Amino acid sequence: MELDAAQNPNPEPPISAYYQTRAEHHAVVSSDWLDHAAAAASLPDAHADADAAPPPSPGSNGGGVIEEFNFWRRKPEAAEAVAAIMALAAVIRSSRATTMMELEIELKKASDKLKARKTIAMLSQDFISDGCTMLVHGYSRVVLEILKLAASSRKLFRVLCTEGRPDRTGLRMSNELAALGIPVKVLIDSAVAYSMDEVDMVFVGADGVVESGGIINMMGTYQIALVAHSMNKPLYVAAESYKFARLYPLDQKDMTPAHRPIDFGVPIPAGVEVETSARDYTPPQYLTLLLTDLGVLTPSVVSDELIQLYL
Repeated sequence: MELDAAQNPNPEPPISAYYQTRAEHHAVVSSDWLDHAAAAASLPDAHADADAAPPPSPGSNGGGVIEEFNFWRRKPEAAEAVAAIMALAAVIRSSRATTMMELEIELKKASDKLKARKTIAMLSQDFISDGCTMLVHGYSRVVLEILKLAASSRKLFRVLCTEGRPDRTGLRMSNELAALGIPVKVLIDSAVAYSMDEVDMVFVGADGVVESGGIINMMGTYQIALVAHSMNKPLYVAAESYKFARLYPLDQKDMTPAHRPIDFGVPIPAGVEVETSARDYTPPQYLTLLLTDLGVLTPSVVSDELIQLYL
């Protein structure tokens, strides 16, 4: 007779949340994975005209489930639950699944994306105290969600935003924070070390979280992490678990190339080379914690989970 769970002296070890979601992360190893992540990050967060047609549905060449959700959420007559339903309905309309199982997996992935940012925002609130000053780099929707929740909870803080050249993503972030009534100061990118003594903590997003426990993110993240580490300032990475990737860069050049055009506003002399790389790699030893929808993780835990997942 088989022993029940209470009698079994050697029960099966609990399965971590990451292993339970392994199907969701199984297809992120293609060489263009980060290109897709960067393209998604550059999409507008909502539509300028609330009466226009909804954005292209997931599976087309346009926005994804988050963009669809944000569009419907901005409509005054639509409750948040209705916005979520409309976003998932768009997933069904655009699905190329040929079986119910495939469709179920697509819907699970989409619904997890809708839940992830709110989960991360809630987990992050314990790290934000009244009177603190945060440095953020570039534009990250999940970091914005964290700061929105902190502001709505009536926490008093201020934010230093890097300019985020060449596409000035930091200016976009500063505009959205200012609209929420959050005190904001914009820094030119080269003023990070100069201003770090004002900072209590650094928050950044990520294009990808890799097997080493490090992150791939907008150019400049690595140097900000180096400055923060040298001045004993904690650096928190806010990233959804679907950005975990089976990648193991060994140095800055060991990544899929990604470039952005740079306009200096003045002619560049012929023969002068311009660095146009869009992302850099920040090793795990310069990261304090990763705030994810799977919980608050150390870089070493992320590394262990990802490595064991693909053994």
